[in-house]
Amino acid sequence: MKYTVDKSVFELNKDIKFGILIGENIENSETTFADEERLRQAENKMREEIKPENLRSLHNVELYRDVMIKSGINPNKYPPSVEAMFKRIIKGGQLPVINALVDLCNAVSIENGISLGGHDLRDIHQDLEVRYSRKGDIFLPFGAEEYEDVPEGELVFTSGNVVQTLKWVWRQSELGKLTNESSNVFFQLVGFEYNEDSTLKKSMDEIENLVIKRFNGKVKRFLVDMNNDSIEF
Repeated sequence: MKYTVDKSVFELNKDIKFGILIGENIENSETTFADEERLRQAENKMREEIKPENLRSLHNVELYRDVMIKSGINPNKYPPSVEAMFKRIIKGGQLPVINALVDLCNAVSIENGISLGGHDLRDIHQDLEVRYSRKGDIFLPFGAEEYEDVPEGELVFTSGNVVQTLKWVWRQSELGKLTNESSNVFFQLVGFEYNEDSTLKKSMDEIENLVIKRFNGKVKRFLVDMNNDSIEF
């Protein structure tokens, strides 16, 4: 299977980088006390360090919003999913416990202020691509049973003509959601730098470590950017 980022995406920001991890033979489970404790600690630290009025100034959030604006998406109406999640936390809310993999991915996202999506590969049957939507693209909203048509010209993450994430990093589909039975998972992280101190590398390291040590799985790891816009896995 291929994963490709259309060259037009890098015209929005030449530094966009997509960290891809393929988790194999994952043994997901109900959330343990230790799993939830990590999530709550991440939430508490975010509340202590970030004020609501400074949320949009967070490095990655600011850049996600800029890319969305340049692509024609209004981030005030369709905020990056992590911005909405962080806003909920900073205002005193807690994320619900779902399962160990989802909760720990959320913890890593909060700890590093980065967009991190996990997609169950059993629901993905065609090549993956980040591109502008085309006529015939469809989307199954979370919790829905009927597909919706996707307007042409919107930045999306898609498998064939089935959109996995609508309006770039706004909302994931019902297809690919992570459950206790998820064992082969496609992780997509979005950053703008990749070095030892970058949130992207740290987050990829954390997810790789969790897949191997917490979930007894294996990992294949890739970096996609303007100089390497396609991979096969």
